[in-house]
Amino acid sequence: MEAVLTQSSKQGDAGEARGRPDAASAKDEYRQLCASEPGIPIFSTDWWLDATAGVDGWDVALVRTNGRIIGAMPFHTARRFGMTVVQLPPLTPALGPWIRSNGDKTSTRLGHEQKVMQALIEQLPRFDHFRQTWNKDLSNWLPFYWNGFDQSTEYTYVIPALHDLDAVWNGFDAARRKHCRKGAERHQLRVRDDLSVDDFLVLHRMTLASRGVPQAFTDDCLRRLDAACAQRQRRKIQIVVDEHGRACAGTYTVWDGGCAYALIKGSDPEMGNTGAPSFCQWEAIRFSATMAPRYDFVGNMNPSIEPYVRSFGAEQTPLMTITKTPSRLLRLRQGLKSALGATAPSRFAEPEPRP
Repeated sequence: MEAVLTQSSKQGDAGEARGRPDAASAKDEYRQLCASEPGIPIFSTDWWLDATAGVDGWDVALVRTNGRIIGAMPFHTARRFGMTVVQLPPLTPALGPWIRSNGDKTSTRLGHEQKVMQALIEQLPRFDHFRQTWNKDLSNWLPFYWNGFDQSTEYTYVIPALHDLDAVWNGFDAARRKHCRKGAERHQLRVRDDLSVDDFLVLHRMTLASRGVPQAFTDDCLRRLDAACAQRQRRKIQIVVDEHGRACAGTYTVWDGGCAYALIKGSDPEMGNTGAPSFCQWEAIRFSATMAPRYDFVGNMNPSIEPYVRSFGAEQTPLMTITKTPSRLLRLRQGLKSALGATAPSRFAEPEPRP
């Protein structure tokens, strides 16, 4: 097995490269891999990372055997207070390793994954803190454990099969179905898909303002991502309007060949009694059934929001968050926060529409 190191250049003690060739060539190889390998999740594709992290804001570790890429791990590196931090870019719920399958036998598969992961780990830049939530289809993190990383579990909610929409509808809570019918029948709600990302941002900001939550990304970041997704026909903006044309709620859906994702939502709090958020979510699910076999709500672990997501009949699905903090200063800070009872905000802290 030949490991190709891909960190771009020396960055001092915290980010020194480890004897690898030119990063540009590795990223070019990865771009070619993304273009030819449909199994790479949308959040890990080169064009998604270009839009969310910036063309120079991400890198990738590659593992090859006999000249063929068998493993890849994209990552976003940032500088925070003079320290190197590997973290998720904005608007990117998950990353993690991609490993080419080498068969179905469990022992063979696990052994293969462990060898590839070890080679990927050895290529990561030196960092003061590492935090990366992985794609929900990844479950083997053992080589990272062996290398001193920690793992915690978060949850997303997934409708596992969209092929039978009658079954999906019947899986909703009765109250959720009632809200959907109320929006359609009593309030004459309808869905528009011809409005812009800026129209959607207005609704998203309303939701954030009603809950006192800051926006986790810049408007320009979403606009860049929207342009990249629209160019590849990988996104749908759906905004529900009432009989007077007033925007009530919206969903921003993206997808790949394996799953559709409720990336962002928004709603006008004053229109909550119309059932618009529920109606809009159902319309997003119905559309997603034409594009992907599964639907991922991308969270939520907020105790006031989780029941709303669960009411759509979605299954609780674990996600692994992998961390490591070599920096003594950061470990001390984390220990102090823990002692004081402070907790880091979840990546799923972004509010959902009210029921």
